[in-house]
Amino acid sequence: MKRETLFLKLAVILMGFPVLALCIFLVPELGNIAAKLLPEFAYIKYPVFIAFYASAIPFYFALYQAINLLSYIDKNEAFSELSVKALRKIKYCAVTITSLHVLVLPLFYLFAEKDDAPGVIFVGLVVPFASMVVAVFAAVLQKLLKNAIDIKSENDLTV
Repeated sequence: MKRETLFLKLAVILMGFPVLALCIFLVPELGNIAAKLLPEFAYIKYPVFIAFYASAIPFYFALYQAINLLSYIDKNEAFSELSVKALRKIKYCAVTITSLHVLVLPLFYLFAEKDDAPGVIFVGLVVPFASMVVAVFAAVLQKLLKNAIDIKSENDLTV
């Protein structure tokens, strides 16, 4: 099992690099494009910066919790309260990311109106939808794990 969890830990770490690259290269460009497309709202680049950089913080915290969860699996502590707490934190991080990106959706609407490209709104829905899927998945896993822990503790008491 160590090999598989090591592979997953590496995958989780590698997931952080594209987001870091986006934060370094794409987000400033998006802010500048927002200011150029909407010159009457030149200050709009600051909410863009804030939303995207603020959503990077819970993303990296969720990656850290995923690595912790994999460490618990390595230590044969997968069915523990620590795992449930890690899943709960991942769920909250995903909900936070969804909320931040939903707040930015009106900006995507303004861009779509300016460029006459309604597909831009659907592009803006990708991140909130994906993070909401992660939140629901983490919530389901959290419930299942909690039920498994409860069943295990009942079985330990009956023996």
